[in-house]
Amino acid sequence: MPTSLPWHQIDTVLLDMDGTLIDLHFDSHLWQTLVPARYAERHNLAPDEAKRRIDAHYEAVAGTLNWYCVDYWSQTLSLDIRGMKQEILGKIQWRPNVIPFLAALKAAGKRRVLFTNAHPASLAVKIEQLGLDEHLDEIVSSHELGWSKESQESWQALAERVPFDPARTLFVDDSERILVASADYGIAHQLGIHQPDSAMPPLQFRRFPALKDYAELLPLIA
Repeated sequence: MPTSLPWHQIDTVLLDMDGTLIDLHFDSHLWQTLVPARYAERHNLAPDEAKRRIDAHYEAVAGTLNWYCVDYWSQTLSLDIRGMKQEILGKIQWRPNVIPFLAALKAAGKRRVLFTNAHPASLAVKIEQLGLDEHLDEIVSSHELGWSKESQESWQALAERVPFDPARTLFVDDSERILVASADYGIAHQLGIHQPDSAMPPLQFRRFPALKDYAELLPLIA
């Protein structure tokens, strides 16, 4: 159970997308199962060898914009990543009680800003599938800013794009590394996601509280 949040001291809520608002299972299945399988087929490799090569590619650019870039991976792996996403659209699902939580934030007058590392092409797919834009006040992809959320430059660029007071802001993300980056920038409140992928074991957060279900935050009581 996360610690109670001082909602009277929070004006802006920055929200990650994949693993935070949306079940990470879609992306996990795409990148950990479907991409290695198609790569093995295309290059006539054994599954284990294909997975080893894919993981090496992933590790080489982890934490950079390329890691999140559909076009980079399509070119690097010679695969139609956009087409593969279309094959598994049914796996794009909200996390439990996200919509009631976002509605409660709106009712309480909190600004709801999606801040994601997802490539605009990936973002567009999820907006189309779930109507994300109907439940948020602003949507920003780090690709528009030129740096991933892991870097301080990204946070500085976000503040120029969407002015907010770090001392009165909550940031919710399933990556502790990115939560740390937000704290280093001066964001006052952080919240992790205990189980971003519903098909995988829970995560453990060392520095920040984490929630299992947005119902834990409802109603919004300071």
